[in-house]
Amino acid sequence: MNRKIIFLVNPISGTAKKETVLRYIEETLKEKQIPFEILPTNAAGDYDFLRQKIQWENITDVIVIGGDGSVNHVVQSLHDEPVRFGIIPLGSGNGFAFAANIPKNLKKALDIIINGYAHTVDAFAVNNHFSCMLSGLGFDAKVAHEFANKASRGLITYTQQSIMHFFKAQPYQFEIVLDNFSFFTDAYFISVANGNQFGNNVTIAPSAILNDGLLDVVIVQKMNKAKLPFAILKQLRGNNKLQQLVEDITKKNVLYFQTRSLVIKNLKYAPLHIDGEPIETAPEVKFEIIKDCFELLQPQ
Repeated sequence: MNRKIIFLVNPISGTAKKETVLRYIEETLKEKQIPFEILPTNAAGDYDFLRQKIQWENITDVIVIGGDGSVNHVVQSLHDEPVRFGIIPLGSGNGFAFAANIPKNLKKALDIIINGYAHTVDAFAVNNHFSCMLSGLGFDAKVAHEFANKASRGLITYTQQSIMHFFKAQPYQFEIVLDNFSFFTDAYFISVANGNQFGNNVTIAPSAILNDGLLDVVIVQKMNKAKLPFAILKQLRGNNKLQQLVEDITKKNVLYFQTRSLVIKNLKYAPLHIDGEPIETAPEVKFEIIKDCFELLQPQ
């Protein structure tokens, strides 16, 4: 297969020095004699300018050098083009890359791209917005909104924001509507995931698989604030085994279930994020799987 690769580099994501990364990519691909081009990502997420380039120049692969937000923008714009996508993880959380077993180590991540093995993966729609990995309402969305406004990006800043908002967090009121029934809950946050990652190698949805056709839903319900870190820790460790959801609603602090779609009625206008990027919230949010949406370069 004759390949031609476009690398899209986010100039502000993460904390790594981009010059070293780009130099290594250039040297390696020239040595392998693989045609490539390096372009900047578009802050507005508009990649229509690449469509003609992909078609006229027979581009085979589009690689995102950055984090979850950049991956979302690029794949959302180009997933209907005949290209494969890849990731060099240089964002703040890199949840989607880690869910796909793409390491943060530059050499190993680039080896995956050079080997050229792709898996088909799902995505999902959030009120007709595109999401690759994890979106949600409530506490974690509030952190995402604050984090987006910080000059300093990275794990330390994200942790600081999370701790600060934890002590101020109040539950929001939601109605969860599924195919066969609905229920009300007061919850600190609701995460809807396609992958298993919160980011930074923190697992939020232990059973999530990128191409199983299912959304993984995690609802952290109202509880004594002192219990909250321990309840979340149980979920991160995978100790909350799925039981019948109807029983869990009144018995469990953290609900975890899988579904192809759901509607969340956002009764108190909890903040909303998509793949870690804050967006304007809505009174009703519909989540729906997009099966076999695009091809992603991953380890074999």
